[in-house]
Amino acid sequence: MASHRRPKQPSRARVTVLTAAAATAVALSAQVSAHAAPAQPSKDEVKAQVDKLLEEQEQAAEKYNGAKEKADQLRKQADQLQDQVARGQEQLTELASGLAAVAGDQYRHAGIDPSMQLMLSSDPDKYLDQASSFDQAASTQAATLKSLEDQQRRLDQQKQEAATVLAELDSSTQALNDAKNDVQSKLQEAQKLLSQLSAADRAAILRGGGAASRGADRVDLGSLPKAAGYAGVAVQRALDKRGSAYVWGATGPSTFDCSGLMVWAYAQAGVSLPRTSQSQAGVGTNVGKDWHNAQPGDLVVYYNDAHHVGMYVGNGMVVHAPRTGDVVKLMAADTLPILTIRRV
Repeated sequence: MASHRRPKQPSRARVTVLTAAAATAVALSAQVSAHAAPAQPSKDEVKAQVDKLLEEQEQAAEKYNGAKEKADQLRKQADQLQDQVARGQEQLTELASGLAAVAGDQYRHAGIDPSMQLMLSSDPDKYLDQASSFDQAASTQAATLKSLEDQQRRLDQQKQEAATVLAELDSSTQALNDAKNDVQSKLQEAQKLLSQLSAADRAAILRGGGAASRGADRVDLGSLPKAAGYAGVAVQRALDKRGSAYVWGATGPSTFDCSGLMVWAYAQAGVSLPRTSQSQAGVGTNVGKDWHNAQPGDLVVYYNDAHHVGMYVGNGMVVHAPRTGDVVKLMAADTLPILTIRRV
């Protein structure tokens, strides 16, 4: 008869080893999955992130423009004050030299009693004339001394003003560098994202596309209303720059950022505008937020923090320098949220 034996059961130790090996395999698999290259973002995901970064970059660029404008003004002021201090020091030295000469002359002639000098003088009339001169010299000395004291006070005040301005310049320069670093950081992040896409997709994202240029291709420039005076000149000059590259911090004549285009165009008409979009949001007359009330040449300022600006050219359109990677072009005035419209 065939014998029926029960199959040999694995030992408890073998079961433990197998279980541990399985657990290790699962853990290793999980680690590999965790460290696997993340899925490539889609074009739409990259576009959303790049749009956000470039908007933040433009905000930082306007901060840079403001800090640079302030630093330039402070540097000019400091130079003027330092020139005043140098001139003041020269005047102080001249006054001190004059005072020393008068004092020395008095010392040489005032050591003898006046009545004795008269007795010893071989020419009393000459002595009396000299005595009168000495009195005048004493009066001159007093006036010179007062001028010396006044000049010293002015010089001390100018030195203090210069020191204050130089300290403020140091602070402004730090803000300028911080804003510049922020701009560069945003641009590097955006470039890193864009490098994952094809050249065509990169160009499409950087050139805006979609809403950013809505209606721009359908504009007949010949149908735009003609503005008169300096506003008309500014509009025409801005339109002439369509196709020019956006470069942050640039005010022309071949590259521009948003506020830089406004500064340059109005400068061609002999009108000086402040450098930043935030400052431009306070110039001229407030026309409200409805673009229907705008006239050619009006500045249309966008977003709650006023970090973008364009120029109304008529027919519901503005000309503007959009952002890095794009060029000066037209867009519908209500494409972006309007903060204020200003008539220069």
